[in-house]
This record gives sequence, C-alpha cells and structure tokens, in this order.
Amino acid sequence: MKLRKLEKILLSTTKDVSEGWIQQQIAEDPQILGLGDLVLRDKERRQPAAGRLDLLLQDIESNRRYEVELQLGKVDESHIIRTIEYWDVERKRYPQYDHCAVIIAEDITSRFLNVIGLFNGSIPLIAIKMDAYKINEAEISLTFTTVIDELTLGMVDEDEEVAQVTDRNYWLKQGTPETVKMADTLLELINPSADDSLELKYNKYYIGLAKGGRPFNFVAFRPKKSAINVDIKLPFSEEIQERILQNELDDMGYDKRWRQYRLRLTEKDIKNKKDFILELFEKAYQNFK
Repeated sequence: MKLRKLEKILLSTTKDVSEGWIQQQIAEDPQILGLGDLVLRDKERRQPAAGRLDLLLQDIESNRRYEVELQLGKVDESHIIRTIEYWDVERKRYPQYDHCAVIIAEDITSRFLNVIGLFNGSIPLIAIKMDAYKINEAEISLTFTTVIDELTLGMVDEDEEVAQVTDRNYWLKQGTPETVKMADTLLELINPSADDSLELKYNKYYIGLAKGGRPFNFVAFRPKKSAINVDIKLPFSEEIQERILQNELDDMGYDKRWRQYRLRLTEKDIKNKKDFILELFEKAYQNFK
C-alpha cells in the first residue's frame, strides 16, 4: 500500500476551469454535494429583478428544494446576500416546497463562517467548502465539505424548562370535548401495547406524551374543531406511505424536517382503522426508545 499525495489547486486561478464548468459537474451529479439523493430542477434560473440562480436542486423523496449559489475563490458579502435573496424569492414563489439556501465556495473564512452562522436558525442555510486536487494534466478531483449545516430546531415545548405548560381546559377551547376525548382514546390504544406508564402532557402547541413525568413524544396530538391532528415520528417509508393511502386516511404530508407523518383523524378513522393506527404508533414507539 502506497500513499499518494494529491496536489491541491485553486480553481479560481486554474486554466480551463470556470464556475460554469463546476456548475455543470454538480448539475450532472448533485449527489457529490453530500446533501442526499438530489435531482436537478433548474440551472441558471432567472429570478424576477434579481439575476440568475446557479442551481435549483430537489430531494426526490420530499418537497425539499435547495437554492444553490457557487463561487470560486473566497466567499464575500455580495455572495451571501445574493444566496439569501434567491432563497427568499423561490420560497415566496413556490411556498408549497420546503426551501434551503446553499452557499458553495473554495474559501469560507472564519469571519464569514460567523456571519453565516448568525443567519442559521432563522434562515435555513448550508455552507459548503469546495476543494480541488490535480490528478494529472487533464483531470482534477473535487470534494465538498459541509462546514455549516442547517440548524434543526426543536419544537418549543420539547425544552421542558421553558415549556408553556397548559391544561385540559386550554385544549377544550382549541378543539372540542369530542376531539380532546380522541386524544384519550388514542392514549388508551397506545398504552396496553406500548407502555402503560404513558400519560398525556398538555403543552401550548400540542398534547404530547410523558413517561415518569418526562417528555416521551413519539406521537403528538392537536385537537381541532372536527378532527384531531396526529404527528407520528417515523423515518419516511414508501411502504408506510402506500398503506396510509390504502387505508384512506387524511394525509397532511410527511414533514421531513421533523421526520414525522402528519395525519388528520376523525372519530370514525380511530374506530375503523384502529389496527393500522396502532401499528404506526408501535413502530414509532420502538423507533423512539
């Protein structure tokens, strides 16, 4: 086994390599960015009164879109502003998608890492450092390293020290006695098969579960006026998605950011589809433990 030392090169000063060429390599194989199983939606996408977006990529398993801006050499202020501007334009034009801004540059200094980090959390933003290595006179290799990942925010009430705890009466006003009762019925459905120590915990934004007084939210409930919204924390599965359709449940769409299925259940659903709902709960319980 021999070690081969690669010669690192700066693309901004390399002959026969342009930003357009790099852009084309990513367009042909978006997976090289390391952001998942992505496909190209558009390249050099014209923005209303805002120039052109380098690349628009989309996750094939979700409605997640990535607005990608590429820069050879050092990242600068205008590049950051342009990236955020294009992200904002796209999310306003196509609100049915979940959008994330992506900055790619050869050199992202600590100063700009700090600036980009300030936006992260309020703006979904990923910074990727691109490095190039010379293989021979006709070939180079590219690597992409995520130096700032998107900050995944927890639900407000998952931090129990700052949780705005409510009570059953609060949710009776948000929903109805009938839909709040559905949460009781679903808890009874869970407990015999999962863990009979689970209990409902009433928070401002959802009714969660608690075990021994501590949050255990593999499912969460939001009673409404005519139904109850249920979040079930499970990795996405084509099989589960298909079975939700087969059972004719009201699917509110998979939330990839929080990794959960969202269903709107009626009293009739809970009665007639009890076995399938329980199966989803058990899967979520086993995955959450």
